[in-house]
Amino acid sequence: MNKKLRTEAVDYLFDAVLSLKSREECYLFFEDVCTVNELLSLSQRFEVAKMLRDQKTYLDIAEKTGASTATISRVNRSLNYGNDGYDMVFARLSEKI
Repeated sequence: MNKKLRTEAVDYLFDAVLSLKSREECYLFFEDVCTVNELLSLSQRFEVAKMLRDQKTYLDIAEKTGASTATISRVNRSLNYGNDGYDMVFARLSEKI
């Protein structure tokens, strides 16, 4: 992880997220912390990542999510060269099903 990202403030934010106990609590917290556009952008990137993992084409992803090819490429780069955070979360979500 980027060393500039590891700050006390970010740690405190992550601790707050980890304290949330339900989807409803997530809605309450994230609606206060993020703008609607920020939250929709985060959820869009997550949906793009899932579709890329499911071998969907850029065209299919753009049509379904409204994401730009630049966003899709950025997410794809994270999937291929990032910290495997998406894969970790996808694996945990698939265990819940």
